[in-house]
Amino acid sequence: PPRGDGVRHPRWERSRSPPRRDAARRPRWEQTSQRPSRREPDGSSEQRERRPARRRREEQREAPRWQQIAWSKEITGRNASVESILMLFESDGHRFEARNLATAAHRVVKFGGRRVQSDRRLEAVAEACRARIDAFNSQSLANAAWGFAKAGFTNERLFQAIAVGASGKIATFNSQDMANTVW
Repeated sequence: PPRGDGVRHPRWERSRSPPRRDAARRPRWEQTSQRPSRREPDGSSEQRERRPARRRREEQREAPRWQQIAWSKEITGRNASVESILMLFESDGHRFEARNLATAAHRVVKFGGRRVQSDRRLEAVAEACRARIDAFNSQSLANAAWGFAKAGFTNERLFQAIAVGASGKIATFNSQDMANTVW
């Protein structure tokens, strides 16, 4: 039969059924007429491996991934300002993932400089970063450390937590992360 483009294909004209895959290209379950089981024989499965991450997210009340991406775009977007980022953190910061926390701290200081040092909302960002420091990767640690240091922010508990977090992940730091952290 003709395809949707109106062109007749020689293989299809010879037989009415679509061309069959040769045995080497067919999945194993087609060759043996056995469908793969959803679970592995030992009871482990890919779904089971993903569950702890889902539980962690629910325990921490993190927003779903699509929401994290939307917030990230809002934080780093062209129209982002110190006020818009801090207002976003004030309303939804308790649901930010580590990357968005670090990015928010970095961008607020980048745009606001030392004038945001006394803003109580920056203190809330710092406390949220300190509480979630174990979830930060090397770049997030570096960005947060640079941001708070650049603002002249003095919170010993925060910088102590960043130092402890960085010492555990020092092997994953690249040169830029190292420079931002020690700055």
